[in-house]
Amino acid sequence: MRICVLASGSKGNSTYVESDGTRILIDAGLSKKEIENRLMLIGVNPSSIDAILITHEHSDHIKGLDQFVKTYNTKVFAHRNSWDMIESKTSWLKQENQFEFTGSDFSINDISVQTFDLDHDSSHCVGFTIIEGNKKFSTATDLGHMTDDIAKKLQESDFITLESNHDIQALLKNPNYSYTLKQRILSNHGHISNEECSKTVLSLLGHNTRGIILGHLSEQNNSKEMAIQTLNKTLVSAGVTKDDFNMNVFVAEQNSPSKIFRIKDIK
Repeated sequence: MRICVLASGSKGNSTYVESDGTRILIDAGLSKKEIENRLMLIGVNPSSIDAILITHEHSDHIKGLDQFVKTYNTKVFAHRNSWDMIESKTSWLKQENQFEFTGSDFSINDISVQTFDLDHDSSHCVGFTIIEGNKKFSTATDLGHMTDDIAKKLQESDFITLESNHDIQALLKNPNYSYTLKQRILSNHGHISNEECSKTVLSLLGHNTRGIILGHLSEQNNSKEMAIQTLNKTLVSAGVTKDDFNMNVFVAEQNSPSKIFRIKDIK
């Protein structure tokens, strides 16, 4: 399985996942042209995408969906509760392109897809676990808080994209954010902080996870350095040494694709 985060952040999100026989996108939150450009940068023809999985209907996750599907006639999978809002924000999606799920596992060619609910201020928000053989990749961003059920799902995965949205103090001190917006981000239906992300990473030790991508970093209230520093502090406080920490940690970018990750290489 190959994975590339094409973009991650409040300006647009999209992740490419490839198995031996299937190519999918998780979200299409960039313009169609930008999705095309970033796919071609990693050697992928946009017309070869078999399906797009949608986490939720916010614009930074579906911005390019309409035009991409119009051009390539791609299948789109979204939760049943999300389709009304997705349709209200698109014009070209035909019924034949729309596939709904409710919580049951489903398959796309040679991959299996599991979904799990996330608390976020949308009509419905989900995380995905993509399975090819015994390889599992999960993504959990846009969640207000971590739950035991979500953590258990992540513990079963080889490789994970996990939200590390903001530094709490940086957010609280940001004069450009209103009190209402700050409370929305900090709520149980907003985004998780570096601190909560780091605690989740700590809980993954001793399980199957070998690689973590920190994602959906706020450009105004976070930085790669702050996210990594918080993670390191959490590990040190818990008495975890470098020898004990058996994961590779990466940080997704907003403006450029990540490297291409291969789960078998991470292991």
